[in-house]
Amino acid sequence: MDRSDQIDTFTRFTQVSRETIISLNKYEKLLVKANQTLNLIGKSTINQIWIRHFLDSFQVIDFINKNDKSLMDIGSGAGFPGLVLAIAAKDRKIPLRVKLIEKSPKKVKFLKEVVNELKLNVVVLNHNALDKEIKFTEDVFVVRAFKPLKIILELIHSKAQNWKRFFVFLGKTGRKELLDASKSWDIKYKQRVSLTSSDSIIIEINNLIKK
Repeated sequence: MDRSDQIDTFTRFTQVSRETIISLNKYEKLLVKANQTLNLIGKSTINQIWIRHFLDSFQVIDFINKNDKSLMDIGSGAGFPGLVLAIAAKDRKIPLRVKLIEKSPKKVKFLKEVVNELKLNVVVLNHNALDKEIKFTEDVFVVRAFKPLKIILELIHSKAQNWKRFFVFLGKTGRKELLDASKSWDIKYKQRVSLTSSDSIIIEINNLIKK
C-alpha cells in the first residue's frame, strides 16, 4: 500500500480533521529524519507509518471518554501510542493530559521536539518506568512494544495508584501471554482484535488482583 492509500485508509477509519492530517504529516517527517540516527521504528515499517504506527495507535482513542483526565504511555519510544493519542484527543476535543515516560535521553529529545512542533498538551518524562521509586497517578495507561505482559502487570500493580484501566498492545504471542498471566493474576479485561493486524489484539484491563 503506497503512502497516499495509507492516508486515505487512515482518514476513512478515523474521520479526523484536515488539521490533524497536517499534524501527522509533520510528525511523520520528524520521525523519518530522526530515525536515520535513532532506532525509533524498524526499517521494515518506515514505509508503512500511517497504518503500522499511526492507525494502530489511534484506534485506542475510541475507548477513551471525556471523564478520563490523564493518560500515561509507558516506554513511549517514538511516541506510539501516546503522542498519537494526544493528537487524537486534540482532534476530538477531549481534555486529556498525556504523559510520556521514556528512559532514553535521545528519544526524549525527539519526543519533546514533536510536542513543541505540534503544540500538544503533553509532558515528556526522562525516567526508567521500572525504577523502584517511581509511582504513577494517572487514570489510564497505555503500553505498546515495551515489555512482556507479566512485567507490565507487575508494574501497574506495584506502581499505579487509583488507576481506572490500562491498554496493552499484544502481538502474535498475546493470547499465550494472557493464558500464562492468568495463572498468577485474576484479570478482568476486554479483548479486541487490532484494526491493523488480525494477529494482534488490544486488551483493556479494568481490574487486576494477584493470586
